[in-house]
Amino acid sequence: MKVGIIGGTGGMGKGFALRWCVNHDVLIGSRDSARAEEAAREYASSYDKEHASPKGKIVGKDNLSVAKESDVLVLSIPYENIDSICSQLLPNIKDSCVVISPIVPLTKTDAGFELISFREGKPSAFELVQKHMKNRHNLVSAFHTISEKKLIDTKLVLDSDIFVCGDNEDSVNVVNGLIHEIKNLRPIFLGPGSLSYLAESATPILINAMIKNKMKNPGIKII
Repeated sequence: MKVGIIGGTGGMGKGFALRWCVNHDVLIGSRDSARAEEAAREYASSYDKEHASPKGKIVGKDNLSVAKESDVLVLSIPYENIDSICSQLLPNIKDSCVVISPIVPLTKTDAGFELISFREGKPSAFELVQKHMKNRHNLVSAFHTISEKKLIDTKLVLDSDIFVCGDNEDSVNVVNGLIHEIKNLRPIFLGPGSLSYLAESATPILINAMIKNKMKNPGIKII
């Protein structure tokens, strides 16, 4: 399976690439193909220093090429860039491609970090992405509460839960499978995409708890 990551040169992109190249080809996407290729080489070298050779390859390409080739596409992009990026890329994906949105509409205020959806009455990230999908049922919301720093450190076991929202069982199962491939992560299904705002709202809760209580990269675990 080819897993593409739009915004793959960022920290989340590196973490996903290092975790999933064990079993899959990972395509790192960027507006600048040269930058994507450089990042892919760095990720592959970083993995090879710590582990045995993976089954998959990490390669870098421009965003459009990644969108066209991927079987699963992760949108590691800011909320404010959803319309500009998704309008260009999502019409070009495969009909069967499962799209994952870990996007959080986050803003910093005097009180702390808050959800734009609540504060300004704007749509959830899921809703904004979905309007650009060819097959709306192939969109799944997940990975909002994973620590970027912990994801990158493949020596760490990430013992936490991942909230998942989606409208299609097959698409949700694909994402659940990728979650299970990262040791000790557990998918927790919240319901259809219309409830994605609940998963998105978990991010500012975690960030504010981390800052106010001086915690280090916390996650969520339901017990």
